Amino acid sequence: MTDPTEAHNRRVWDAMVRKRDRFTTPAKDSEFANPLATVDGLGWLGGDIRGQQVLCLAAGGGRQSALYAAAGGRVTVVDISPAMLELDRAVAEQRQLEVRTVEASMQRLPFADSSFDLVIHPVSTCYVESIVDVFREVARVCRPGGLYISQHKQPTSLQAGLAASARGYELIEPYYRSGPLPAAAEPSRLREAGALEFVHRWEDMIGGMCRSGFVIEDLVEPFHAEPQSAPGSFGHRCTYIAPYVRIKARRRGEQRSVPSLVLR
Repeated sequence: MTDPTEAHNRRVWDAMVRKRDRFTTPAKDSEFANPLATVDGLGWLGGDIRGQQVLCLAAGGGRQSALYAAAGGRVTVVDISPAMLELDRAVAEQRQLEVRTVEASMQRLPFADSSFDLVIHPVSTCYVESIVDVFREVARVCRPGGLYISQHKQPTSLQAGLAASARGYELIEPYYRSGPLPAAAEPSRLREAGALEFVHRWEDMIGGMCRSGFVIEDLVEPFHAEPQSAPGSFGHRCTYIAPYVRIKARRRGEQRSVPSLVLR
């Protein structure tokens, strides 16, 4: 059965590729000079991924897959957008890299258990309603001891308005909510126009990852603040609200079931 949210967001991302949106831009020539440094500025990957089985999850677009492959990883890239995956194939062919592309949902991965040493997951969990379902699948396909590097939109950033008011950036969406956010009418560095996005609470984002079988080893909030920039701009808003969180997690030795949370 086709998930209507996935079908909607697939159309949005296919259209973004046709429009050559900034989020569909392949890796630049300069980034291949030292590809591992480009993707791992924090040094979380230990300086060498040669020969590792790498899953670039919901990461089409000709950037992540190409850079990890150039760094020596044996890369599989998964995305729901065929247009995004076509960019990966084009870049791999141009640069003579070996990259496997798979059109699939991050909630239903077509791989055997413990298939990957490293799972790289750029911002995309906002496009699914259940982030815990994603973590369960990642835990299943990640080998014990393997790494899961992911980045997510922070809940406060999705709750807050994009424009500055007289009182700053105000919360306009509830934290405890169901269903997608109202679709953004205009594209920005914070929201993709027309896409269906969901607020994920910290108890599901952090707790859900731990309960799915991961131990969190590090967590950072990528810095984008520009206090002197114009009110309403990306940099100015980031001075008040951190837009993203990046997490380094390691797969525990055995899978554990995820109990349901009951709010009291």
